[in-house]
Amino acid sequence: MAEIKIYSAVVCPYAHRSRLVLQEKGIEFDLIEINLQNKPEGFTDISPYGKVPALVHGENRVWESAVINEYLNEVFPNPPLLPSSPIAKAQARIWIDFANTRFVPAFSTLLRSPDIQQQEAAKQELYKHLEFIEKEAFGKLSGEGPYWFGESISLVDFTFYPWFERLPALKHYRGFGLPEEFTRLRQWKKALKQRDSVVAIANSKEFYIERYARFATPVAA
Repeated sequence: MAEIKIYSAVVCPYAHRSRLVLQEKGIEFDLIEINLQNKPEGFTDISPYGKVPALVHGENRVWESAVINEYLNEVFPNPPLLPSSPIAKAQARIWIDFANTRFVPAFSTLLRSPDIQQQEAAKQELYKHLEFIEKEAFGKLSGEGPYWFGESISLVDFTFYPWFERLPALKHYRGFGLPEEFTRLRQWKKALKQRDSVVAIANSKEFYIERYARFATPVAA
């Protein structure tokens, strides 16, 4: 039995983040799938918020994906998934916050809202966020490297990637894909898709289209 247990749901992008970090670091773990529509009795003893991911490491419990990922990076330091300098580490945390407070809410609103006006507003907001990433991250931090911080992959890459793997569902139901003009973002996505840790737990676009059907009604042809 592995010393790490991760409580996950295969469709959950937040749990996907932490599973990616476990894979990248080569940490042995036991995967426990939770049905979020029918949670097992006592689950809140492990995850007080009743959400995934939740991590158990020996006697310790950790929840919330961004916190889990920093915990894993400190307890299992190799390979390091945060930059070493204080300013670069601060920038990484800013981008993780940007994902959680701006990018993900716009993505979720676009997918879930039945209101056409709200969908259009969310499309504009999501486009604005992608443009900001293209210019501020890949235009200023990445240099010639494929990842957020150049040649070295980081927690930031794994923080954003699950939503990009789910973009086919957004394209299918809301007609919004990754715009062609964001060439660096497209290169980043391609580089991530080829990484062993990503390939190991990747799902097909058909998987997400099917699983996200209950969140969205297809756009009329």
